[in-house]
Amino acid sequence: MSTRLPAGERREQILDVAVQVFAKHGYHGASMNDVADAAGVTKPVLYQHFDSKQDLYLALLEDVGHRMLHAIAKATANATDGKTQTELGFRAYFRFVAADHDAFLLLFGTQANRDAESTAVIRRITDESAEAIAPLITADIDPEYRRTLAHGLVGLAEGVSRRLVERGETFDPDELSRQVANLAWAGLRAVGTGIKT
Repeated sequence: MSTRLPAGERREQILDVAVQVFAKHGYHGASMNDVADAAGVTKPVLYQHFDSKQDLYLALLEDVGHRMLHAIAKATANATDGKTQTELGFRAYFRFVAADHDAFLLLFGTQANRDAESTAVIRRITDESAEAIAPLITADIDPEYRRTLAHGLVGLAEGVSRRLVERGETFDPDELSRQVANLAWAGLRAVGTGIKT
């Protein structure tokens, strides 16, 4: 029997374990029994916190997305120029991926659940990332084009991470962030947009 925890702590413990279960088995392959067993709780305890597997999965996406966005925002908050902010943002992202492959795969892995609700949550997380980047891109261009470039930067980080994680490759997140930030910075400068300095 599991140790009795306050409801908030128990919920967090279940979410932590559920990331691993869903990342390993995929949405359709994972069951509430799998999550309950991994968390060391009974199914009735699990259902006290989450109404269904879908409810748990959506809560998990929200939790992981929030942690990722928070890590990036915290890392870039005190940057003194655009180039530094670009590198710090990529560094926080790649450190997040390196520290928790399961969380990344839950959000962006090719085996992720793609129903309408979960797709909407993932899209919103991606949109929030791009919206945070867009104001840093300076140029006399249409705001929609600016957002498109910001989505390109988000996609760059996601694509690089997916390749490394799905192939099981280890990587130095700090070195990778320097390489990718240099590419992103050079690309933005080359098209004449630049980033605030």
